[in-house]
Amino acid sequence: MSPSPRPLGLWSAIALVAGSMVGSGVFLLPASLAPYGWLSLYGWAITLGGALLLALTFSRLAARGAQAGGPYAYAREAFGDTTGFVIAWSYWISIWCANAAIAVAFAGSLGSLFPGLVATPFRGAACALAALWICAAINLIGIREAGRLQIVTTVLKLLPLLLFGGIAIWWLDSSLLAGEASAIAAAADADAPATRLGALHMTVALTLWAFLGLEAATVPAGAIRDAERTIPRATLIGTLLAGIATILACTAVLGLVPPEVTMNSTAPMADAAKALWGPAAGIGIAVVAAISCFGALNGWVLLSAQLPMAAANDGLFPKAFAALDAQGTPRVGVLASTVLASLLVIANYTDSLVKVFTFSILLSTAATLLPYVFSSAAWLKLGSHGRVVAALALLYSVYALIGTGANALAWGAVLVIAGLPLRWLWKRH
Repeated sequence: MSPSPRPLGLWSAIALVAGSMVGSGVFLLPASLAPYGWLSLYGWAITLGGALLLALTFSRLAARGAQAGGPYAYAREAFGDTTGFVIAWSYWISIWCANAAIAVAFAGSLGSLFPGLVATPFRGAACALAALWICAAINLIGIREAGRLQIVTTVLKLLPLLLFGGIAIWWLDSSLLAGEASAIAAAADADAPATRLGALHMTVALTLWAFLGLEAATVPAGAIRDAERTIPRATLIGTLLAGIATILACTAVLGLVPPEVTMNSTAPMADAAKALWGPAAGIGIAVVAAISCFGALNGWVLLSAQLPMAAANDGLFPKAFAALDAQGTPRVGVLASTVLASLLVIANYTDSLVKVFTFSILLSTAATLLPYVFSSAAWLKLGSHGRVVAALALLYSVYALIGTGANALAWGAVLVIAGLPLRWLWKRH
């Protein structure tokens, strides 16, 4: 019998969670939140609380037993194959939509270094597409990241953010956060009710983007040392660490740069650093943002192939998604996910990068929240304790799902429903 693989320890698991969460959101999200002013602080508070409830629920589900596929596996175990397919399909949609958003954020970060690359919507879209396909090529080569490398890259992401947010917050101008009128106008433009409550709902949906990936440590549960103790701690610590760094940095940006400037910026954090400490600081933040976005994109492209592979191994997706090439890569999943993400970028390329990013994260968040809803419900059915936490996580997920707005919900529903005929065809053949 071959020896078991070297298990991941606490630090590697924490890095897996925080590294998956910190990607594009923290660097471009201030542009989407700028119109909402001080309401974004309430949105962050609600989202952080809901994310911790979800983190605890996922921790308990993973500690119950190691299953490939994360949320999809829990939903399938609790509610059967059909529900499992819907969740796998929805989760897969959320991943390639997220890849489109991360690629757009990468283009924005690169544009702050080389403005000519994003001078027009067409150039910005081309830059995002180039990033997508470069990451796809890397994954097709078969490159795998080790736990030690994950720790290093996560530190390189979090340390500059904590330093920037922790220092810049002291120069915050509270008057720049008092944009209630523009918040309500923005809510109407974003397909939400033109009220303060509608604007609050939208900030909750937008800020949740920065917390997607909190379930990352549940995926390799069988390879984590002392999973019953390590996964809950790693998930909660990683969520808190990434959440605090993100909230600090985003709030600092909103309090340093006027909202009308931030709303139209393709690299708002770099602009804030430049305004505070000069051009060199802006360039430094832009470099960190580009590296962070590219690293996150590469990891999520890998995940976009692993999820359908897990579903294919269970007979819910076509067998082609489970086929591995000579490098051990599920090639079909990588190519299919990258093509779909590319189509989303192309379909919206006539808009500004910020608008494409906002639409992509709302669609991705809506598609992700469905697996979160069913994962919380799965614990209510399968778990023996902690039902109050799971019930609160379920309520939060439903609330955040509604907050994504009618446009994102409609597109998400169409994409999920489109999978049902495919499920029937795949099952028949």
